[in-house]
Amino acid sequence: MFEQLEGTFYRSRSAIVALGSYAPGPAIPNDYFDKYYHRDVSTYLRVQRNILKRHFMDPKEATSDLIVPAAQEALANAKLKPEDIDLIIVATDTPDYISPATANVVQYKLGAHKAGCFDINAACAGFVIAIDMADKYIASDHLYKNILVAGAYGMSRYFDWSEYKVTSTFADGAGVAIVQRMETDNPYEGILASELFARGEYHDYLGIYAGGTRTPASHESIDNKQHLIKFVKPIPPETNSTEWPRLIRCLLERLEMKAEEVNRFFFTQIDIRSINQTLDQLGLPHTRAHNVMDQYGYTGSACIAMALADACRKHLLKKGDNVFLMGSGGGMSMAAVAMRWEFDT
Repeated sequence: MFEQLEGTFYRSRSAIVALGSYAPGPAIPNDYFDKYYHRDVSTYLRVQRNILKRHFMDPKEATSDLIVPAAQEALANAKLKPEDIDLIIVATDTPDYISPATANVVQYKLGAHKAGCFDINAACAGFVIAIDMADKYIASDHLYKNILVAGAYGMSRYFDWSEYKVTSTFADGAGVAIVQRMETDNPYEGILASELFARGEYHDYLGIYAGGTRTPASHESIDNKQHLIKFVKPIPPETNSTEWPRLIRCLLERLEMKAEEVNRFFFTQIDIRSINQTLDQLGLPHTRAHNVMDQYGYTGSACIAMALADACRKHLLKKGDNVFLMGSGGGMSMAAVAMRWEFDT
């Protein structure tokens, strides 16, 4: 809530205070796809993607089933109970249903009966945008103290198994962050700033193009495999390595910060080359990014949350670190968030 103090407007601050993640089933190594497709898939995955293994959900699981264990871990780490949660935001483009929201399913399964619920779909940029939304809820309304933000991906449900680059790259998983109101109005603490960007002309390049009002699910659309994920047109390969540095520089300029002052970057985990090229343009070592695609494959809406949770488990973040999240996904949607890390992991 904004308050006027000595002629200056202050807003309530928020920070990520705990994380959790979940990857379903056993790990599937690259050589599974070498054998399945009778070709060398591993070299491409290892060299160009940095992917070594991934996880797929069980046929009986849905996206909400991935979120719940990640949420339980995050709640335990935050020392909170489900009834302490005021709002649940689920970022996913693989929901349990078109309607109702997967967040409502998660609320029920967790027992978070006091929480409001909604989903957002910004493809693989969704988690970063949801973090920004949680921060703005807390900033504008004193009733929100603890917000559960989930990024989740069950893309294996939408595979065309004749497309080896899709099936070997995409994977399933979930990550959850607890965003909490801080007892401070210091503008240099917690979540600091965000930048959103989109290039809507790419909306028909990559996606799942049946099941909505444009092309309802039907026997015809299923026969044409329109209900499965498709790379319809190639997105220019330089898109991420051009736009990511630009958005990061926008944040740096707004915060009057230098690139070398950022301790850790968490990028969308689809292509190691884009991550390294971005860091090269910023004049930073590749070690400034924490990557988990080698463990989990590409988990879309979940990948940045899963990378954050992994960094916390490995004690790679400490109080006072400057942390940038940089997400991008189909659409083309992009989001960057800058924050000051507020606890030692």
